[in-house]
Amino acid sequence: MQPILQVEDVSHTYQAENGEVTAFEHVSFTVEKGRFLSIVGPSGCGKSTLLSVISGLMKPSAGRVLVGGEAVNGVSRRIGYMLQRDNLLEWRTIFSNVLFGLEIQGAKTPETIARAENLLKTYGLYEFRSKYPRQLSGGMRQRAALIRTLATGPEILLLDEAFSALDYQTRLSVTDDVYRILKREQVTTLMVTHDIPESISMGDEILILSCRPARVKEVLKVDFGPGRSPLTCRSDARFGKIFDHIWKELSTDETCSVGG
Repeated sequence: MQPILQVEDVSHTYQAENGEVTAFEHVSFTVEKGRFLSIVGPSGCGKSTLLSVISGLMKPSAGRVLVGGEAVNGVSRRIGYMLQRDNLLEWRTIFSNVLFGLEIQGAKTPETIARAENLLKTYGLYEFRSKYPRQLSGGMRQRAALIRTLATGPEILLLDEAFSALDYQTRLSVTDDVYRILKREQVTTLMVTHDIPESISMGDEILILSCRPARVKEVLKVDFGPGRSPLTCRSDARFGKIFDHIWKELSTDETCSVGG
């Protein structure tokens, strides 16, 4: 079966103040439908830039990205993108925020509105639909932002340090919550994170990048068995061994000086 996402020999070079910088080169990997891929690497190795290329926001200098066998040429409705902050609009209600992505795409119909309502009901925010973002906790805001993205029906979701603004306890709870939602909705997910435990607890696979210009050092498969969750993974005896392996791989590279 063809993978839903194929990244084929992708390289990207951009212009910086001190000349051209190659963020990454000859990066290739695939992701199967419904899988969760964590992406880790030294600071500045181009992880966020790689997500921008996959999303179609940036055109790679070389190589290509395919979703469902079709080349990505510009922003695609098949791909959703969540950044570090929830970016909820404070003057709009939660329900209005959830519909915002549909409005931008010109896809607001009775059917998509009903889907958005159903997502709010399924994931415990329907009773807060008339509230404003400032009236919700950090975890609930993050859930609302995720529902806003899922309401547009993406096949692939990109998360760029999506939980980094949350305090530690909230972050643990939210990652468990988000993982459950994404698995239930069968959305293929790629997550960039600097947090190694987070990458292990959420990822079915972990893509380890080298320092810039980044290359793929390893794609590490993680299997904690059926019924796993981010919280239960952290107490598994295998968790520490996987952490040590990733730490060793990353510690062999110096911190990159520029990039994301």
